[in-house]
Amino acid sequence: MRSIAIAANKAELPDIKMLALFGFGSVILRGAACTVNDLLDRDIDKKVERTKSRPLASGALTPAQGFYFLVFQVLLWLGFLLQLNNRSVIMGASWLVLFFSYPLMKRLIHWPQAFLGFTVSCGVFLGSAAIKESLDYAVLLPMYFAGICWTLVYDTIYAHQDKKDDFKAGVKSTAITFGDNTKYWLSGFGAACISSLALTGYNAQLAWPYYAFLAAAAGHLAWQVSTVDLSNKLDCHRKYTPLH
Repeated sequence: MRSIAIAANKAELPDIKMLALFGFGSVILRGAACTVNDLLDRDIDKKVERTKSRPLASGALTPAQGFYFLVFQVLLWLGFLLQLNNRSVIMGASWLVLFFSYPLMKRLIHWPQAFLGFTVSCGVFLGSAAIKESLDYAVLLPMYFAGICWTLVYDTIYAHQDKKDDFKAGVKSTAITFGDNTKYWLSGFGAACISSLALTGYNAQLAWPYYAFLAAAAGHLAWQVSTVDLSNKLDCHRKYTPLH
């Protein structure tokens, strides 16, 4: 959404039809990613208190039913892509590979949240490609890096809900990796995120209201990180929700 707004011509509103289309697409892709995650993690989810009641983990749905639903979601995503230009279709179809790989990362690397950020933030390129045939990397790369840092903040807070169960199940996460130093890491990622968004605005030659809203976001992010109780599952969920 941000990249669509920034890609709009100066003194013009973003393409409302494209914003609505991408809103639909983001819901579909997120849903497909969650389905893949629940399919691949159903045995792990059974061992985690918070997730053991999920449909696939609890047995309310069979893996086959989950797979058929995933096929339906992928077809909807492809239908969304066909509304865009050829470059966007190729990018969007390739993007599925990253989304479907993410659940495996928590078994392989200690920073799966970084891979998630790397994946979800690719949307900045797709949104811009859908509006323009060329990509302005001076604007998009800092926005992409900001998305990675933002994801590391909110998903690390999220992962602290399950860190004890994840450790027992052999699942890797930044919550476990950072441990007692988590808030220092979150502060660093938060500062990097806001700085990168400021650079995005500068390179895109955005007016002062952008920086006013960015300052408000920075204040909110600082409050979230400083006040979150990482040992309290309920507070982690409360802080994660508005960040996410």
